[in-house]
Amino acid sequence: MSVTPDYAGLIRFLVEPFLETPDALKVDCELLSNGSRIWIRLAFEGTDKGRVFGRGGRNVQAIRSAIEGVAKTVGQTVNLDVYGSAREESEDRPPRRDRPAGRPTAPRRKEG
Repeated sequence: MSVTPDYAGLIRFLVEPFLETPDALKVDCELLSNGSRIWIRLAFEGTDKGRVFGRGGRNVQAIRSAIEGVAKTVGQTVNLDVYGSAREESEDRPPRRDRPAGRPTAPRRKEG
């Protein structure tokens, strides 16, 4: 008998605390090939992106680690894709101004 964990429930449990609008969370789980591979698609409001990803991506990496650990215990592999937030935010954001090339110089001392 093969047991498949409730990945959608686990994702909701892990992600909803970060969301201002938890009702907007969409989770889609797809079982691929012979049941050994799971594809999870996650979407939420673009305004919640920073909270879900966390500083340096720490939150989303912890979520990935948790679901990978669960999958490993039942002999599965899992992919997590996050949709709907990165594209929306990048379209609204003005283009980034790059720094000038070269190293910044220290201010000169006044002599005298």
